[in-house]
Amino acid sequence: MFQYNWLPKPLDLTLSPDEVHVWRIPLEQPESQIQHLATTLSSDELARANRFYFPEHRQRFIAGRGILRRILGQYLGVEPQQVKFDYEPKGKPLLANNQSGLQFNLSHSQNLGLCAVNYTRQIGIDLEYIRPTSDLESLAQRFFLPQEYELVRSLPDEQKQKIFFRYWTCKEAYLKATGDGIAKLEEIEIALTPTEPARLQTSSAWSLLELVPDNNCVAAVAVAGFGWQPKFWQY
Repeated sequence: MFQYNWLPKPLDLTLSPDEVHVWRIPLEQPESQIQHLATTLSSDELARANRFYFPEHRQRFIAGRGILRRILGQYLGVEPQQVKFDYEPKGKPLLANNQSGLQFNLSHSQNLGLCAVNYTRQIGIDLEYIRPTSDLESLAQRFFLPQEYELVRSLPDEQKQKIFFRYWTCKEAYLKATGDGIAKLEEIEIALTPTEPARLQTSSAWSLLELVPDNNCVAAVAVAGFGWQPKFWQY
């Protein structure tokens, strides 16, 4: 369940109005590639990169933003450094002066990034590596609805972490799509089980797609509306 085939990126990239493209992005790149990607970033992106204390975090940020620029540039027909970003009040990035209608969202965890792209529909994506979390139940009690917390609490330890992060990615993908930020996690209701895909109960106007893009990680895409088809590309 949630496993999909990631195809090599096409030379002739086209995006139909009823498609959502999801890109899997390796963030660990050779130093020469990091240096080249850095030349495509804006001054504020470079300033953000330089604020990271650990070199690997700085390099992953440069790789993520640089490859995002390359991907969006392919759809827009411009060079990566010509892609201009703006930001919503709570920090969601979007294309500046966007006449194309292209929508995107980016997420990363450890050495992997995911980018979702489509035309006209609001979209959000979240990715999390499944990792030991000592206060997992208290986090679930704080940020999840009572029935969601009870499901997490009731499961054996080997299932708790995956269910917790499935809830988390679904909620955050939706909040990233709407631009509301994670402050409202406890207001978003998700219905799922260990064997069934997630459904967004908070709004009937949105669809969710869960992914397992790599070993020991989970992800979710939230898209406004229905009737769209996903395609999966490996950068």
